[in-house]
Amino acid sequence: MKKLTRRRVLTGAATMLAAPAIAAGKYSPGASDTEIKIGQTMPYSGNASAYGQNGRAHAAYFKMINETGGINGRKINLISLDDGYSPPKTVELARQLVERDQVLFLYAPLGTQCNTAIQKYMNQKKVPQLFVSTGASKWGDPAHFPWTMGWQPDYRTEGEIYAKHIKQTIKNPKIAILRQNDDMGNDYVSGFRELISSFKDTIGADAIVADATYEVTDPTVDSQILQLKNSGANVFYNVTTPKFAAQAIKKSAEIGWKPVQYIVNVSASIGAAIKPGGFENAQGIITAQYIKDITDPSWATSPDFMEWKAWMEKYNSSANPMESANATGYASAFTVTQVLRQCGDDLTRENVMRQAANLHDLEVPMLLPGIRLNTSPTDFYPIKSVRLSHLEGEHWKLFGDLISRDAA
Repeated sequence: MKKLTRRRVLTGAATMLAAPAIAAGKYSPGASDTEIKIGQTMPYSGNASAYGQNGRAHAAYFKMINETGGINGRKINLISLDDGYSPPKTVELARQLVERDQVLFLYAPLGTQCNTAIQKYMNQKKVPQLFVSTGASKWGDPAHFPWTMGWQPDYRTEGEIYAKHIKQTIKNPKIAILRQNDDMGNDYVSGFRELISSFKDTIGADAIVADATYEVTDPTVDSQILQLKNSGANVFYNVTTPKFAAQAIKKSAEIGWKPVQYIVNVSASIGAAIKPGGFENAQGIITAQYIKDITDPSWATSPDFMEWKAWMEKYNSSANPMESANATGYASAFTVTQVLRQCGDDLTRENVMRQAANLHDLEVPMLLPGIRLNTSPTDFYPIKSVRLSHLEGEHWKLFGDLISRDAA
């Protein structure tokens, strides 16, 4: 009996010693023959909780994937945690996901400040911080942060596009800015301000007449809107998250301020910002789009829209169908599953980043026609194009041609 027990122990030890050698080139923590475990932080609570719908859409998409066979036979296990849009909480939860839960990577954590708080940590740990849900330009810096990649168009370029449109269409612009007092607000305004300044010979050196900020913990932006109106501005650059965007739209109408208004893409959701602000108050507002307006009936017969609608009805039926996060989350989740498919059986963290940086002319459902994803080891900006649109009735109406980052 003793000999038999000893042989079993020795066999077990030999197996444990051999296993790392067999699996080392195939799996990193979080991956196995049956599972791909990924982590995420989302603001399911707090003033930015409207963005939490992105995480719910991701979970619904992965549920569909799992029910239809998974990724190369493996089920996706998404651990999505509520950080309340608070960077200190994001740091705590990211450490938990990496060190305790042993996820393969973080997927689409939301918020510029939140991702900034964990960027160095994720890169030191060499754990992918993949397709972050923020458009700050800093996510496209593979030379310094090779484990962090963005997904959506970058804020700086979007701001520059609005600045060009103002120059082209508005005589003697007097611009008022409302922005969130953090890296998101700063990134959206920096390129915009620099380009407006470069136009001083044609639009004047003092085109920006007011610049007001708010904190994410503020209850309202009513006082800031009054301040901006009193500046005499005839252009309003609205750099906010959905809750405050709706407040700004509504308050501007209440006090009779009717500037030409530009609203940033991250707050252009019909369901989360425009409808709450009042359709009658939002007519003519301009934004930049890369995702199809899911409330626009003109897309109703588009094959990808019909597939998206069927997915919504089966897997995401409790969601507000007017919230653009349902389309954004769907498209983003499609992208990460494509990366995992390209990984095949090599589910190491290194290969996840290698495949993420190897997307070529990828067509993604729910993106506007003509927009394709392209990445490389030196290009971490997957989506580089947008189209301008303005609110007409209860939908966004596209105008002009695609504008690409390289041409912005």
